[in-house]
Amino acid sequence: MPPLPSVDEARATLLNAVRPLTPVNLPVAEALGLVLAEEVTAGYDSPAFDNSAMDGFATRNGRAGDRLRLIGESRAGVPYDGTLNDGEAIRISTGAALPDGADGVLQQELVDVEGDTIVLREDVPAGRNLRTAGDDLRKGTRVLTKGTRIGPAQLGVAIGAGRMHLLVGPRPRLAVVTTGDELVAPGTPLQPGQIHDSNGPTLTALAARAGAEVVGYGHATDDPEATQEIVSEALDAADVVVIAGGISVGPHDHVKPVLEALGVRQLLWRVALKPGKPTWIGIRDQDGKIVLGLPGNPVSAYVTFLLFARPALAALQGADGSVPRTEATLATAVPRNADRDELVRVRRLPDGTVEPTGPQGSHVLSSLLHADALAIIPRGDGAIPQGATVDLEPV
Repeated sequence: MPPLPSVDEARATLLNAVRPLTPVNLPVAEALGLVLAEEVTAGYDSPAFDNSAMDGFATRNGRAGDRLRLIGESRAGVPYDGTLNDGEAIRISTGAALPDGADGVLQQELVDVEGDTIVLREDVPAGRNLRTAGDDLRKGTRVLTKGTRIGPAQLGVAIGAGRMHLLVGPRPRLAVVTTGDELVAPGTPLQPGQIHDSNGPTLTALAARAGAEVVGYGHATDDPEATQEIVSEALDAADVVVIAGGISVGPHDHVKPVLEALGVRQLLWRVALKPGKPTWIGIRDQDGKIVLGLPGNPVSAYVTFLLFARPALAALQGADGSVPRTEATLATAVPRNADRDELVRVRRLPDGTVEPTGPQGSHVLSSLLHADALAIIPRGDGAIPQGATVDLEPV
């Protein structure tokens, strides 16, 4: 039997199969959180004209002690219509256009106003308190690159570049399906053998945080016909279907044959990973829809969503699906698994080292409460010693 793929190998297999969604043209204000599908260049200089960085007085060749005649005012949106000559000044507001002939601005607290004249207390060299045209963005220069996720700063820059619309990757539609007769809705009084379905709401929340549009959340009992109906509906509605549980080979695990019947091709099943070994990844070739079968244990489902669903959602939007990792030093020794890399929930200590958050069982969902990252503990014998450097996956 060939060795199980590592996390990186499994993620590469998934990302190689992802086809980015067709970009859409949206008003700039609706593009927040989405990924650019085009380059953005500045349509004009920003600022478009020389303007004042201060409330004060615009001058020409101003020197300390000069007494200047006040001839007008330039306000934001209402520029002074004229030319400034030696011996003259105008009042100017922050952001207001600098008039022809002026070469500097002295802030108002450094100017004495005496009727229609002013006296400068300091020199006003050329360029003082000025914002020159193109100081922020220069016409024709690239200001945002394809693949950039639009945050508040990118939104402002796009508007400053003169854009009303942006070509972006749409939010992938994602449906969550949980399986198992033992699952009941949150808050329902538990009968013997029942557990609350934490996976559904948790995976839905992770999907929303990862930028997906959650279009469905269904629960399938341990019945093949019910499972096929729920999964079929999810495939019709979504670009990505995440199924928690039912993916193994037990007598009540019906997900794999259902997916095969629905035309979903298996890319891989099982990863050299703890928690999360029985992860299943597939694609429906006719439309490129991705299906992720995650283990039913809540920590396993959570971790494998981060490892596989999150980068797939980014890639569907046109972003780089690679996950940036950091490094940290272990504050304590951590046992290794002989056959699988282990993703250990860790918290960061004041000195920058990390330690496990507590018991690491795949059912211990509370181990995620104080987790700052997932430490990758490579497979092998013995333990990773205190002081060793480990890679961290973001949570």
